Amino acid sequence: MRVDLFDFELPPERIALRPAQPKDSARLLCVSGKRHLDDRQVSELPDILNKGDCLVFNDTRVIPAQLEGKRGDAKIGATLHKRLDLRRWQAFVRNAKRLKSGDRIDFGADVTAIAESRHDDGSFTLAFEDEQPVETLLERAGRMPLPPYIAGKRAVDERDRADYQTIFADKDGAVAAPTASLHFTSQLLAAIDRAGIARETLTLHVGAGTFLPVKADDTDDHVMHSEWGRIEAETAQRLNAVRKNGGRLIAAGTTVLRLLESATDEDGIIRSFAGDTDIFITPGYEFRAIDGLMTNFHLPRSTLFMLVCALMGRETMQAAYAHAINNEYRFYSYGDSSLLLP
Repeated sequence: MRVDLFDFELPPERIALRPAQPKDSARLLCVSGKRHLDDRQVSELPDILNKGDCLVFNDTRVIPAQLEGKRGDAKIGATLHKRLDLRRWQAFVRNAKRLKSGDRIDFGADVTAIAESRHDDGSFTLAFEDEQPVETLLERAGRMPLPPYIAGKRAVDERDRADYQTIFADKDGAVAAPTASLHFTSQLLAAIDRAGIARETLTLHVGAGTFLPVKADDTDDHVMHSEWGRIEAETAQRLNAVRKNGGRLIAAGTTVLRLLESATDEDGIIRSFAGDTDIFITPGYEFRAIDGLMTNFHLPRSTLFMLVCALMGRETMQAAYAHAINNEYRFYSYGDSSLLLP
């Protein structure tokens, strides 16, 4: 499909630079069927979903994966993208023309790495030299990897260390937040439990590739980034039981949706999963695992806007986004949310 079919105009003032306070006071645009729109709040979610439904969350934890360093006199910026092993990460590098294989980068705070090799996409493999866990080094030298549409408008600060982390954050490895879950508070989770709505978690370490633009003119020519995820066998069994008992599986975020769809066979049975997924969902895709999706509002021409169009229909989502823009919903990572029920 032509990528320009997924374009739309977003006024810059609609981009949220801070989350709502409290987080569950964010607005929630409910989209059901063909173009039925309802303006609600995230805090109303227990009243919107049904007893017996199950919300599925991502328990990945965002690490401070952005680093600023030097190779000699050259300034080098790095955003870690994907863990390769205990000491080595793949990273997108700013000023990469000043870097070659074998160079040492000094990131300050006694954190150094060797640029081992350059990949076809321009990223590098960085091998960290200290014997401490890389996550420990990042706590010293790194900063939270806010998306460019926020970091380009204001400085990253200490408040972002809490704001850009979900209440479910447990397993280190993400370099971008699963933003649909940023809206959840302990009070909201308690209300969800009282309403008889089940909760499950899985892990997908979100990579910086989620922010890469689609440069191809046709979706067939786009190479999707891969991310590592895990679904435990016991979790898969409980998720299958929800659907067998008539409940709906609602993915809290596109990361959850992509992992569930990657782990589900042709008969709609969710299997245990551990490995990389590079699933690219566009209109025409037949969903196997999920019955709904809670997700923030996505960038034009992005793989994630293509995904929601695949779930709900392109015309429906274009109408929903136009409604959100006209009614001053807040967009992107720190913005408002939507609940999509096909």
